[in-house]
Amino acid sequence: MKLLTAALFSLGLTACASSGVEQYQAEQPVLDIKTYLSGTLDAWGIFQGRSGEVKKRFHVVIDAKWEGDTGVLDEHFKWSDGTTSRRVWTLKRQPDGTYRGTAGDVVGEAVGELAGNALRWRYVLALPVDGKTYHVDFDDWMFLMDDKVMLNRSYMSKWGFNLGEVTLTFVKR
Repeated sequence: MKLLTAALFSLGLTACASSGVEQYQAEQPVLDIKTYLSGTLDAWGIFQGRSGEVKKRFHVVIDAKWEGDTGVLDEHFKWSDGTTSRRVWTLKRQPDGTYRGTAGDVVGEAVGELAGNALRWRYVLALPVDGKTYHVDFDDWMFLMDDKVMLNRSYMSKWGFNLGEVTLTFVKR
C-alpha cells in the first residue's frame, strides 16, 4: 500500500511539472512567426469541456500582416451555433526573442516563447459565458508541422482547475 501511495504521489508531482518550450529546440521545421503568420490562414477547431465532450466547433479566418517586429492578426470566428466574433491581436517581438501580445478581450499582455517548431503562448482571456465574464487562463501550445499546417492545443483553467481544451488546425493559404 505504501508503494502504491508513493507511486501515485510521484505521478501526481510529475503531472504538475510544466515542461518549457525549450524542449522543442531541435524540432524541425523551425517556426518563424513572421513568416507563418503572414497573409491569410484558415483554422478549424473544437472546444471540449472538462470531461472531453465537444461543446462547440468553429472556423476562423485570420488576416495577418507585419511591419517590422509588430504584427496584426485579424481573426474572424464563425461558431457552430451560428454566432460570429472577432479578435484583433497586436504582436510585438521583444529583444530577447519572446513575443508580447494584446487584444481587446485579453487581460494584460500575452507572452509567447519560441523554440524549434513550437510556440507557447500564455494569457488571460475575458470569456463571456451566460451574461457573465470570467477571466480564464490559457496555455496555448502551437506546433508547426510544415510550411502550410500548424497544430494548436490550448489548456483552459481557472484558479488551477481545468475548464477544458481547445484544439485547432491552422492551414496557410
